[in-house]
Order: sequence, then structure tokens, then C-alpha cells
Amino acid sequence: MKNHFASSKRKYTFERTKRTDMNNTQNKLILVVEDEEFNRIYFEELLNQIHCDVIVANNGLEAIEICQNNEAIDLILMDIKMPLMDGYEATKEIKKIRPNLPIIAQTAFALLGDKNKSLENGCDDYISKPVKKDVLINLIRKYLP
Repeated sequence: MKNHFASSKRKYTFERTKRTDMNNTQNKLILVVEDEEFNRIYFEELLNQIHCDVIVANNGLEAIEICQNNEAIDLILMDIKMPLMDGYEATKEIKKIRPNLPIIAQTAFALLGDKNKSLENGCDDYISKPVKKDVLINLIRKYLP
């Protein structure tokens, strides 16, 4: 299956691949919204290890556009502090389009109350950076059917 979606500046193409092992993350499409390249690479590598397919957005505006044009997305990992539009605002807009799409907030600014603020702004869950592999995998599996 091949999905295409375009913005005024970029054309995004995604192609799903068949996998042979069975788990609840097999061939799931996860949107990683992250402005830091190192973090994007980390998430892509980790998600590929659990056989998820990945699309990346560099900011909240891109994330909204991708969600508007791709209903195949199963879950979002949303950075909170980003340029152009932060993760809270992007989450609110995405939830207007896809209210049942799970969004997990992820931030390096782990302060007491950040989890509550994330939940109040529409995120379904929260994870702090540095992200531990097994904690993230368990959190993703919690939201994927």
C-alpha cells in the first residue's frame, strides 16, 4: 500500500511493507513529531525494531498537515517544545480532526505537572526524555489494538 500526501513545500510518500512476525505493533504507522534530528533518528530506529512504520514531522504545523492527509496514522509521538507550533497546540488541532488518535507527549522538560498539562491539552499519555526503550515500547503497545 502506498500513501502520498503533499504540502506546499514538501511531498511526503509512505510505503507500507509486509512483516512476518506477529505483534500488536506490526505495520502500525507512527507519526514522530520532533524537531531535533538526533531524537528523530533515535525514535525511528527504536520503532523500526518493533516493526512500526514511521513518518516524521519537524514541527506542529507539519504534523497537522500530515494528519489531515493521512488517515493511516495509528499513533503520534509528540514533542512539546518545537518551533512554529508547539506540541500542545498541534495536539489540540489534531484532536479536532482525529479525536480518537492516540497522542503520546514526549518532552525533555520533565517537570512536576507536565504530565497533567499534557493530558489537559489533549494528549493521551506522556513520556519524559531521555526516553527508555522498554518504557516507550510498553506505552505504545498500550494504545495500539
